[in-house]
Order: sequence, then structure tokens, then C-alpha cells
Amino acid sequence: MVSGSTEDSGQVLLVGSSGGHLAQLLALEPWYRDRRRAWVTFDTPDARSLLAGEDVVWAHHPTTRNIKNLVRNAFLALKVIRRRQVDAVVTTGAGVALPFVVAARMRKIPTVYIEVYDRIDSATLTARLCRPFLSAMLVQWDEQRRMYPEATVVGNLL
Repeated sequence: MVSGSTEDSGQVLLVGSSGGHLAQLLALEPWYRDRRRAWVTFDTPDARSLLAGEDVVWAHHPTTRNIKNLVRNAFLALKVIRRRQVDAVVTTGAGVALPFVVAARMRKIPTVYIEVYDRIDSATLTARLCRPFLSAMLVQWDEQRRMYPEATVVGNLL
């Protein structure tokens, strides 16, 4: 359990590929600091270091154009969503996001996608795939609203 949380409350599931996607989720620390949370990311040296002491579910990678790992992560997502009391899924992408967003929406759990800060002129593939299943779409730049007119601009996370 994460310090400062309560046993009877659900948790936020923070989902993102390792590297920059994970860094942007970590930048939300003031928001999630006092919430129960679990992470879903890839088992990489940077993720292990950054998430030491956190509740982490290691997803299967690589995900780019890898149908086998997409299927494996879909089963993982169904298992995690079914076994944990998840109140919301928050993700910055990339490939690991889709199965968790879909699994959460199947159980009527709110899903939030935060588009990455370095995609200003075009939508990411993961955001386009996740979009029909989202409760909220957040972007970091006003310019990103051209691709996501329904999005809320939250400003730069990094």
C-alpha cells in the first residue's frame, strides 16, 4: 500500500510505456501523492529505478507492431482490472495503454489519456486508438486541440 492512502478506497492505475511516457506520468506526482496507486509499465532499468517502492505491474514489451504482446497485455489488463479496485486509469500511452483503457471502459471505469508533449502537429497512433474508449482527453499544448477538439489543455507536464 502507498503511504497516506486508505484501505477502503480504490486506486488510480497509472499506465505508460517506460521512458518519456513514464516521465510524464511521474510529473503528476503532486496529484497522485496522497492517492492509492499502481503503475503499469515495462520492466526496464529506468522504470525499476524510478518506481522503486511503488506497486508496479510489469507489462509485456515491445508493443510496437507486436500482436503477441498486444494480446498478452490485453489478458494482463483484464486480470489487473478485475482483481484490483481501480477507480480510474490515467495514461500517457504508448502501446501498453490501449488494452488497459479498453478493459477499464468495459467495466465502466473512467479513463483519462494525456497526449505526450512532443506531438504537436499530429495525433499519436495510441491516442487515436484509445479515443473512443476515453472519459477525458487531455493535451499539453493549445495546438494539440486541432487534433483533439474535445480535449482539455492542462499545460506542459515536463
